[in-house]
Amino acid sequence: MKARRLKPAEKIAEYVDEILIIENHAVKGNFSLPLFANGKPTLLFQNTLGTINNTKNYLTLFGQTVLPEKITFSENFTLIAYFFKPFSLKALFGFSAQEFTDNPINLNLVEYKVANELQEKLLSAFSIQEMLTILDCFIFDLINKIKITNKLIEYATKLIAENPSKQILTKAQNEIFVTERTFQRMFKKEIGISPDQYRRIAQFNAAFQQLNSRQFKQLTDIVFDNNYADQSHFIRTFKEFTNLTPKEYLNLGKQ
Repeated sequence: MKARRLKPAEKIAEYVDEILIIENHAVKGNFSLPLFANGKPTLLFQNTLGTINNTKNYLTLFGQTVLPEKITFSENFTLIAYFFKPFSLKALFGFSAQEFTDNPINLNLVEYKVANELQEKLLSAFSIQEMLTILDCFIFDLINKIKITNKLIEYATKLIAENPSKQILTKAQNEIFVTERTFQRMFKKEIGISPDQYRRIAQFNAAFQQLNSRQFKQLTDIVFDNNYADQSHFIRTFKEFTNLTPKEYLNLGKQ
C-alpha cells in the first residue's frame, strides 16, 4: 500500500487543507482503512466501491468525525481524500455542519445531478492526476458560488488548531467579541461540534501526527508536547477517538 499527501492547488487552498492519496493493488479478502477524527470535513473518492456503515459508494462527504469509523474494500483501490478546512462544509455545500457530524453521506444523496456527473468523470479518468484535476475543478466551482463565509469562525478555528490548550477557548471567544452562548451556537452550526470538542480533536490530531511520524523517544514526550495532564489522560483520549491504545495502533503496522 502506498500513501502520499499533497498540498492543494492555490485556487482551492483557502478551503482545502491537504489531499491524501492511498493506493493498494494487493487487496486479498476484505481490507479496512481506519477513519479517525482530525477536525476536517472530507470529500472521499475511491475508484472501487468502499463500504462505510454498511453502505457502498464511490463518493462520500464527511462532516466532523468524532467516533472512529472505517472503510472496507474487497478489491484493489485508489483512494483520494480532500481534507477541507473546518469552516468549509457549510460554506461549500450550504448545509448546517451539525447534520453531518458522525454522519458520512453518499454525495449523490446531497446533490444528485452534479455528483453523478462528477462520479462518471472520475471513474472514467485514466490517471490519478486526471482525477485530481477533476476534483479541483469541482471544488473550485463550489468556491465560486460561495456568497459569504463566517470569518469569525474561520479565525477561531485557526487559533484553536494552532494551540489547542484549554485556555485558548476563552482567548478565541474574546478575540472575536462574542458571548459564550453565541460562540457555542456559531461553532455547532458552522463546524458541527462544540468549541471544546473541536479543541480536543485538534489536540488529539497533533498528538496523532507526532505518533505517526515517530517524532518521540517515549510516549511521555507526546503527552507533554501536546499538553495532556498525564500519560493515562492521553491514552484515554486516544482510545476514545480510535478504539485503540497508542501501543495497539503502533502495532497495527507490524501485523
